Amino acid sequence: MSAAGPVSDKIDPFVKKSVRKGKQKKSQGSSKYRTKNSVELQPLAILKDTPPSEQQELFIKKLQQCCVVFDFMDPVSDIKGKEIKRATLNELVDYITTGRGVLNEQVYPDIVKLIACNIFRTLPPSDNPDFDPEEDDPTLEASWPHLQVRRGVYIVYEFFLRFLESPEFQPSIAKKYIDQRFVLQLLELFDSEDPRERDFLKTILHRIYGKFLGLRAFIRKQISNIFLKFIYETEHFNGVGELLEILGSIINGFALPLKAEHKQFLIKVLIPLHKVKCLSLYHAQLAYCVVQFLEKDASLTEPVVMGLLKFWPKTCSQKEVMFLGEIEEILDVIEPAQFVKIQERLFKQISRCVSSPHFQVAERALYYWNNEYIMSLIEENSNVIMPIMFPALYRISKDHWNQTIVALVYNVLKTFMEMNSKLFDELTSSYKADRQKEKKKEKERDELWKKLSKLEMNNAANKKTQANAK
Repeated sequence: MSAAGPVSDKIDPFVKKSVRKGKQKKSQGSSKYRTKNSVELQPLAILKDTPPSEQQELFIKKLQQCCVVFDFMDPVSDIKGKEIKRATLNELVDYITTGRGVLNEQVYPDIVKLIACNIFRTLPPSDNPDFDPEEDDPTLEASWPHLQVRRGVYIVYEFFLRFLESPEFQPSIAKKYIDQRFVLQLLELFDSEDPRERDFLKTILHRIYGKFLGLRAFIRKQISNIFLKFIYETEHFNGVGELLEILGSIINGFALPLKAEHKQFLIKVLIPLHKVKCLSLYHAQLAYCVVQFLEKDASLTEPVVMGLLKFWPKTCSQKEVMFLGEIEEILDVIEPAQFVKIQERLFKQISRCVSSPHFQVAERALYYWNNEYIMSLIEENSNVIMPIMFPALYRISKDHWNQTIVALVYNVLKTFMEMNSKLFDELTSSYKADRQKEKKKEKERDELWKKLSKLEMNNAANKKTQANAK
């Protein structure tokens, strides 16, 4: 099962659908930047037809043969060589999947070299400098369709995955070759625009994290560095969502009590990820990671909620709706003692959201009152929450432009009245009294302006009379 497993159920199905017709999918080959002198491949014998005593030597020869890299941007060059390599890779996948005793120490260097030669490369610059991941189709890796065989997957990545998942795989041997440098190069590939490649990388990195204990801290550190660069420098990295899916599984396995480094990662890295403008591309995975931390350690609730309030969007209604959804997920797992610490500051923000002229923001905030657990928390702390929410709700019930919002507000006011009728009556009287004072002040202000206007007109008339007299 891939790292995406526990997160997939959390993905919001109501994702933004582009109204603009996407551009035609383009292919871009990074292979053209790394093609060396052409080598003419010759077909070798079939492994299953070779005597067992000669299979290892032939296996190594085939591994070495597949280290040759072709230029896939030129569809008519090296057609024979590409076909030989495709067939050989296919055969290698079957061999390590079904064979027994094939992964001995002698073949590890050649297997890792094959993988490195085929997948590690400098990613080409984007053809579209104004690329919008929400609107534009991704640029696909040109070598992918030429190497895809079964179920439309990249065969070298499938070979790598079968290698890692083989019952004969020995991390104690593989760690000599799959080291920190290898992992760094693997992480760089997460910036690929091709989502098929990133999906394979996600599964592979998760397997590496599970099997190589010595690389775990390094992987977490490098992911943190990628995120920090993304937040504070580039605001562009294609694989943020995939890396967060991996982290969701990693966080789920953290031992208690949480280490200081894990808490720091939450506050210094995951929370600031909310401020990036392309949040919608990875928000579901990010929210899952945050909630995982709070389920592990409830004491982190206050700094997390305060962090979200700090980065609360001011002008983007779509992001506000996402923040409200995440806050609800947090409230679903919050402990009553932690709720008391954040209720006042949180509901001041919710009050502002309810008052939003954008009906989707107001509607999402009002849906909190459909959540039974949140309702129980509000009821327990009604003396604090009702005075914060009441003025906004009462005002909206009289003058909001959207009738759906008005209906939802009436339901909330009715709930408050049933919850604490005495306080509701006091708040109603207090609100009306305040409104009367405001109206009185407005009237006095209007009268004052009228007097000033009249004085100005009189002065102007006097000056005109004096001027005529002269």
